[in-house]
Amino acid sequence: MPRTPIEIKESLEHLAILNEHGEVDVALEPEISRERLLELYRAMLLGRRFDERMLDLQRQGRIGTFPPIKGQEAAQMGSIVHLKENDWLVPAFRETAAEIWRGRSLESVLLYYNGFNEGTIIPDHQKDLPMAVPVGSQILHATGVGYAAKYRNRGDIVMTYFGDGATSEGDFHEGLNCAAVYQVPVVFICQNNQWAISIPLKQQTRSGTIAQKALAYGMPGIQVDGNDVLAVYAATAEAVERARNGGGPTLIECVTYRVMMHTTADDPKRYRSEEEVEQWRQKCPISRFEGYLRQKGFLDDAGCAEIESAVLDQIQTAIHKAEQQMAGPCDPLEMFDHVFESLPAPIARQKEEVTKYLAKQASAKGQKEGRHG
Repeated sequence: MPRTPIEIKESLEHLAILNEHGEVDVALEPEISRERLLELYRAMLLGRRFDERMLDLQRQGRIGTFPPIKGQEAAQMGSIVHLKENDWLVPAFRETAAEIWRGRSLESVLLYYNGFNEGTIIPDHQKDLPMAVPVGSQILHATGVGYAAKYRNRGDIVMTYFGDGATSEGDFHEGLNCAAVYQVPVVFICQNNQWAISIPLKQQTRSGTIAQKALAYGMPGIQVDGNDVLAVYAATAEAVERARNGGGPTLIECVTYRVMMHTTADDPKRYRSEEEVEQWRQKCPISRFEGYLRQKGFLDDAGCAEIESAVLDQIQTAIHKAEQQMAGPCDPLEMFDHVFESLPAPIARQKEEVTKYLAKQASAKGQKEGRHG
């Protein structure tokens, strides 16, 4: 029998709306109110300035190792704004700006990177999962949460983030395959920042894009300029609408760049050139968005200065509050909370042992103070 072609109905697109000079393709420009545009700008700037301040604090020994997000603000903010309060965020470990938009306090971020369990507490009303450090593991969690959302039929959807390195993990392929088979309402956001720690994308896959991997699983996929907040916004709006209306999952590849180190324990100069980094700095998502807002008459020098000042004040206030909290008393028993609905028996026994130990220590301290009082 002769060979016959197999028709693939799905197509793949690359979307860019706002270039690095702040010039916009009017035909593709999404309708976003002035208020929402300024909210987006402020949130992106807050993510950038907080990131820079944390780097200062880390170098001063005032917080531990953390993963900077600099350069990836548009990929996060252009997508996360579409989630409603009853939707789910399932982050990786480099989504600080997105988590803050969802309500995470700056103080909790600082506490977390100082090793305080209090920094991992998620309020009961907030439908967010904790950050996932094991690469790609959150993709499976998102698919599971999406399956539950579809089963319960409450109208909520799920958004999960991961890097290009996660697409080399089995979790990525298993999660996307399962999500497509069961048509769960999950938006998969890949922040392709070109580097999986020290491994470049070309050494991770032979595929021309990450977005095309969606076609193999039978779900829509799109590649966007991840430094173009308008393109990310428009692509995510379509994916979110599809998920809410029963159309299943979508994979969005945001082509961006990790301007800083993988974490503050990493030295990127050992595996990439400064020329490469500088080329991407010229594509800064914040400066191009600022240029766009200035052209529309929504921002001027005074407006930029006002937002900058407010953001810096917010950050400094958070640092002061976090350091005050860290200097005060803490409850070691909180390490057992905020993980399980009900504690498994072995951990319950551990909590009981720690409770008894703390009570014994407190009693001994009280007796000692009584003798020397």
